[in-house]
Amino acid sequence: MSDTTHGFLTGTGEQAKPVRVRDYIELLKPRVMSLVVFTGLIGIVIAPGYLHPFEAALAVLAIALGSGAAGAINMWYERDIDALMVRTRGRPLPQGRVAPDDALGLGVLLSIFSLLLMSLAANFVAAALLAAAILFYVLIYTVWLKRRTPQNIVIGGAAGAFPPMIGWAAVTGDVSAMGIVLFLLIFLWTPPHFWALALYRSDDYRRAGVPMLPVVAGPRETKRQMLIYTLLLVPVALAPTLLGAVGWLYGAVAAVMSVAFVAHAIRVWRSADDETGHPAARRMFHFSLLYLAILFAALPLDLMASRVLAG
Repeated sequence: MSDTTHGFLTGTGEQAKPVRVRDYIELLKPRVMSLVVFTGLIGIVIAPGYLHPFEAALAVLAIALGSGAAGAINMWYERDIDALMVRTRGRPLPQGRVAPDDALGLGVLLSIFSLLLMSLAANFVAAALLAAAILFYVLIYTVWLKRRTPQNIVIGGAAGAFPPMIGWAAVTGDVSAMGIVLFLLIFLWTPPHFWALALYRSDDYRRAGVPMLPVVAGPRETKRQMLIYTLLLVPVALAPTLLGAVGWLYGAVAAVMSVAFVAHAIRVWRSADDETGHPAARRMFHFSLLYLAILFAALPLDLMASRVLAG
């Protein structure tokens, strides 16, 4: 079967290329969406109260669609710099596989649908937080910050920190101290996670004219700030146990993983600034994904263990 049978054609003449379903899926940034869905689901699972499983599934779907909508609009707005970066030049818009107007239209429609779905499945508070997350990612991070300041990922990282708080609010209808802690956990995790990537991808950002911290301030200052944010993250990672929301099983996991994360940050800080490929930063980037996944997975496991022991 030829590629043209999988979808429509975009472009004209010899530039026409087939559009396939997977191209539209790629617009939604499925890797980012998977993390958003996971943390949002954990927020729902550990929140006190009850949400019918069907409503919970719809709330998770709304979070996923909101994330995908923001991703599609982000790709539409950044298609010019995506074409200049090795990491992103194979995306559907730079390659001409999807028309820009189609990407923007998809993002806007999914944004509206996700907010309506969250309002029906959960409550207005969760829908308002989802709207804030979408608007923050699109307007604050993508449009305003990314091309203007090396602190783009610090402030803009708030967008990715909303999902567990949205999940929490979907059940409780409010934002409690624990919801804020979940937000801060991702908010403080984002700078060292993303700057680790930016260190070994700095040539990409320099070529595209994006003022990421390694490009503007250099590797040494980037490494220093990575270490600072990693240290600030430790008490926040332990906060769920200190607040009494979960027990010491989670606390022990958070302590061990945080020590390991700090150790990675120290290795990056001590590595040579002109080291080819920045292997320490690359290792820290990959560990940071494991770090966040294990911490969030440990939250419901701790609650389950507590119920078993209490029962």
